[in-house]
Amino acid sequence: MRLLRLGICALVVFGVAAHGGVEDWARAVLETGAGLLFLAWALWIYFTREEQIFFSPLLPPLAALSLIACGQWFFHGTASSYNTRMELQLLVSDLILLFLAVQAFRTLQDWRGFVWFGMVFGFLISIFGILQHLTFNGKLYWFREMHYGGIPFGPYVNRNHFAGFLELILPLALVPLVLGRVRHERWAVVGLFAIVPIGALFFSVSRGGIASFGVELMVLATVMIQRRAMGRQLIAGVAVLLLALLLVSWLGVGQLVQRFSSFQALEVTVGKRASMRRDTWKIFLHHPVTGTGLGTLQIVYPLYESLYDGKIVNHAHNDYLEALAETGILGGLCCAWFLGILFSESLKRLRQLNNSFAGALQLSGLLACSGFLVHSLVDFNLHIPANALLFFLMAHLATSEIQPVTPTSTSHRRSRNPRNH
Repeated sequence: MRLLRLGICALVVFGVAAHGGVEDWARAVLETGAGLLFLAWALWIYFTREEQIFFSPLLPPLAALSLIACGQWFFHGTASSYNTRMELQLLVSDLILLFLAVQAFRTLQDWRGFVWFGMVFGFLISIFGILQHLTFNGKLYWFREMHYGGIPFGPYVNRNHFAGFLELILPLALVPLVLGRVRHERWAVVGLFAIVPIGALFFSVSRGGIASFGVELMVLATVMIQRRAMGRQLIAGVAVLLLALLLVSWLGVGQLVQRFSSFQALEVTVGKRASMRRDTWKIFLHHPVTGTGLGTLQIVYPLYESLYDGKIVNHAHNDYLEALAETGILGGLCCAWFLGILFSESLKRLRQLNNSFAGALQLSGLLACSGFLVHSLVDFNLHIPANALLFFLMAHLATSEIQPVTPTSTSHRRSRNPRNH
């Protein structure tokens, strides 16, 4: 299953590097990659006949939502068959990749490799984002023109989506460090992997991202209080935050705020966001059962727009209302089903694992999902393919039953030592 793990991580890297995977060509690569990985897994299962197939309780809600979207497309119950088909392909790709992640990431050893990948990747993207913005020349990667505007940070056209990426990555380093689950010789490295992304998050000046990170810190503090672990752990957490703020201060807060003030005209105003929420709710009320069709908000919204400003509204800046408008009550129930399983299963795993290293990793998954879902109240990060894929991986981390050792290593030890029962 190493090929699957490498392939999934490679798709995450590609999606983030390709501006979140929002362009058609990037989505096509992600969807094709998901199909090729599934084919490789299927051939492996067919020829070896040794691997057991595992399932996650997160899969049925996504499968049900895919069936609803498929019904919208097949029975022409959508405002745009093309848009629904495009979003359905992406949803099915995420479903496939989550299924493959369930097969590939099962043991503590598997997840340890993923965590190191996430920490290193988040650190590198954070460094790139800071460097690019300090030397920003109006182009992505210093050479690609932004034809439709934006407030970029790192590889993302929208700084809020960069913040969404960091909300998912940050807990991988922060939680084990604060809970004291990092070896002494690795404190400096893991601390660096936490400090730089936190600094980059503040440096992005994403209000939704910073507020969501605050929610993650509150959840972490709540767990620490329940476990009565407020000594060294509290000091470690405060030290990480202070060093991150010092990094931001050293890089120059005044220059940063001044730079972003020139982009304020491109931001969606508070009044516009409020009107989009009201208008999206009206769409849901007029299409309550099955919605207007997955991916059709941009087409339907002009008929309900109450505050016209000459700009195209492609998302509602609220993932929950947009899901209701596009998929109705049926889709909303699938989303509620998914979230219910996410939190119930993750809390159950935390109680079982308690203060173990595996428990720290699963808590990092829960924190990442919690902050990301809070940010979804004011943005549309779940419609950024790379961020959505990473969210599903973190949801799997939070809910998976982590095995302490691989079956192969267990069988090898048993064959070498007959007295090992």
